[in-house]
Amino acid sequence: MKIEFVSSVAVIAPDPPQSRRLYVDTLGLQLAGQSADGYLHSEQIPGTKSFGVWPLSQAAEACFGSEQWPEHIAVPQASVEFDVADVAGLHAAAGELVDAGYELLHPVREEPWGQTVVRLLSPEGLIVGISYIPSMHA
Repeated sequence: MKIEFVSSVAVIAPDPPQSRRLYVDTLGLQLAGQSADGYLHSEQIPGTKSFGVWPLSQAAEACFGSEQWPEHIAVPQASVEFDVADVAGLHAAAGELVDAGYELLHPVREEPWGQTVVRLLSPEGLIVGISYIPSMHA
């Protein structure tokens, strides 16, 4: 597996308004989003290609197709995504993860915004994504 860069870091927010209060109101991060309880993000914070505040319900939907995080799986506190060079490399990376004994939260899939991604839960309880985001490889 050849990781090219960290594409995103996001905190997982069980209480999005409280997270917004910290990251936007108190820290002053210029995060954009649809509503106070929605996904907030910025591609303008130095040191990361994207930083976000990801509501737990949206993380559950992305991983399991339901707004409820499964009770038998530890609730994550953050998400980190690593980008590879292309979709073929992403499929190879997914195979390497499975061969190494990791259980994927979902198979490789293309999201509506063009990102192709596979995710797993790390031993520390983080959602780890391996992805290919074409717009970040310009």
